[in-house]
Amino acid sequence: MAHPKPGFPEPEHNHGVCVADALAAAAERCAARGARLTDIRREVLEVVWSSHRPIGAYDILADLGRDGRRLAPPTVYRALDFLLEHGLVHRVASRNAFFGCPSPGHATAVELLICTECGSAVEVQEQRVSAAVAGAATRHDFEVLPQTIEILGRCAACRAAA
Repeated sequence: MAHPKPGFPEPEHNHGVCVADALAAAAERCAARGARLTDIRREVLEVVWSSHRPIGAYDILADLGRDGRRLAPPTVYRALDFLLEHGLVHRVASRNAFFGCPSPGHATAVELLICTECGSAVEVQEQRVSAAVAGAATRHDFEVLPQTIEILGRCAACRAAA
């Protein structure tokens, strides 16, 4: 069943376009920052963007090893650290996973809506949420670090299928 609400991708949509857009944005961002998007970093980002679901490091490792290569976990973790540092992916703590950032370079706060049934996720940037967090931080003289707020629930398609 299709996701009728904006943000969640149609199940049949072309992930190739998402991957191509993400890789182009990553190359542009890295070039602007003087950072090197190596082959392995690019490949890890491509795997992260191969679906609209958070993916764990060992799943990324397994996917990259399908062609017979034997990569060590630290190789994938170093690539993920680079992608996180440059705002190209988000860490999804509740799933010990990573999710591609559709708008690298945005503000330090982002919210992810994550469907607990199908696993799909969508990034949203609600200024009111960011403003509330910033206001609370100011009141408590607290410096906020980059963050991902995870909101768990059920997408429209999964609710309709229930």
